[in-house]
Amino acid sequence: MTTKYLIDANLLYRFSLWATSTYLHVRDLNEEWTDTQIWEYAKNHQLTIITKDADFSDRMLLSNPPPRVIHLKLGNLRIRELHSILSKLWLDVCVLSEQYKLVRIFEDNLGGIN
Repeated sequence: MTTKYLIDANLLYRFSLWATSTYLHVRDLNEEWTDTQIWEYAKNHQLTIITKDADFSDRMLLSNPPPRVIHLKLGNLRIRELHSILSKLWLDVCVLSEQYKLVRIFEDNLGGIN
């Protein structure tokens, strides 16, 4: 399986939903990287960035893929709550991320922006 997603350093390192070779965590590359370095790596490797950082979302609004961005706008949740919400939505999120340059995940809905 090819890596498709780059998980930002501000998200959990060990998270069962992303425990496959399709996902790469920034921590495995260099957790000291700036947002620009993360962006460039994702761009050069055709990856979608998964983040809670609004900076990536804002940057995506002014850019064209690659990379693409999945922005988790869920606030502070317990790991169990986060996993529960994402488990229900994740297949839809992945489909949307192929169609839209920016996917935003809220507790009660998903949104895609082209």
